[in-house]
Formats: sequence, structure tokens, C-alpha cells
Amino acid sequence: MPSYDSLFNAFVTILVTIDPPGLAPLFLAVTRGMNRDERRQVSVRASIIGFAVMALFAIAGAAILSVFGITLPAFRIAGGFLLFFIAFEMVFEKRQDRKEKISDVAITRDHIHNIAAFPLAIPLIAGPGAISATVLLSGSMPGLAGQASLVGIIALCLALTFAVFLLAERIDGILGHTGRSILTRLLGVILAALAVQFVADGIKAIMAT
Repeated sequence: MPSYDSLFNAFVTILVTIDPPGLAPLFLAVTRGMNRDERRQVSVRASIIGFAVMALFAIAGAAILSVFGITLPAFRIAGGFLLFFIAFEMVFEKRQDRKEKISDVAITRDHIHNIAAFPLAIPLIAGPGAISATVLLSGSMPGLAGQASLVGIIALCLALTFAVFLLAERIDGILGHTGRSILTRLLGVILAALAVQFVADGIKAIMAT
């Protein structure tokens, strides 16, 4: 059974890479014109699809890497750099701009019936950062108990994301632009520290072999 610290780190890492508060205004943007019931249907479907994608990589992430001949330490270093880049974007508010462009494209192309899958589930929820973090964490939480714990953490994070979608209008109003900016930067700094740790662990593992 993974330790409490590893479970907490996994929870923070996945939650930060998904960034539910940052998704709230984007959810409102891509569901513009929908009533409350339609938004609820979209949020349920998006959460389920996002969970399925991330759970797949949590369970079979190592096998997927082995197919391409990629070692876990190498992926840990690459994933760490990717997470650090995402953290950099969060601190300097570049990630939000990119996400808003994705949501705008979805609206202009009239993908109203498929927005739960794209862009909400992929790539806004289960994006490259979240998938990379999931694969990295699956390597540090081996065994059936570790995989079950990681899937449970993913389910918890997606449940929180679903709750944010349901309360999107209220959360966006409470946080406001200043609140979202402060929270995004704070989460970005935390993610940057976790990314550096991933890179350090990867280098240490390669040197040991």
C-alpha cells in the first residue's frame, strides 16, 4: 500500500494538472446557450470520458511505454520537463490563453454535441500534462494496491472537476479574474516543484542503472 505522502503527492499532482478552477470559465464558454440540464449532461459525459482515459494510462501506462521501447526513467524526465512547461504557462497565464483558444475553436466549428469529448474531456481534462503525470505516478505506485489507489485518486479528482462544472457559474463569480489569476499562479509554483522532483528522480534512476 502506498504511503500517505505518495498518495497526497499523487492527488496534488493530478489535481493541479487538471486545474478544475481554471476549467470553470472554459466550461461556461463551450456550453454557452445550453440550459442547466444540458450542461449537467455535458459535465457527466466529459468527466466519465476523462476518467476512462486517465485510468487507462494509470493501469496500462508502463505497457504502453514498453511498446515504444521507452523506459520509465526516461519518460519521468521527459514528463517532468513537460509538467514544468505547463507550470511555467500557469505562472505566466499562458496556459489559460491557449485553453481559451481551444474552446473558441470548438464553438466556431459548431461541435456542440461533441464538446463533452472534445475539447472538455480531451484535451482540457485529460491533456498531455495530466496523462504524463498519471503515467509517471503509475511507475512510482506499482502493484495492484498502487494501481487501485491511483485510479481512486483519479476518480476523486474527476469528481471534484464534475462538482466544479456543476458550480461553474458560482465559482467563476466568486473567484473573479483576480482570484483565478492568484490561484492559477499558486498551483503553477507547486506543479513546478513537483516537476523538478520528477526530473531528479528520473536522472537518479538512470544513473543507478
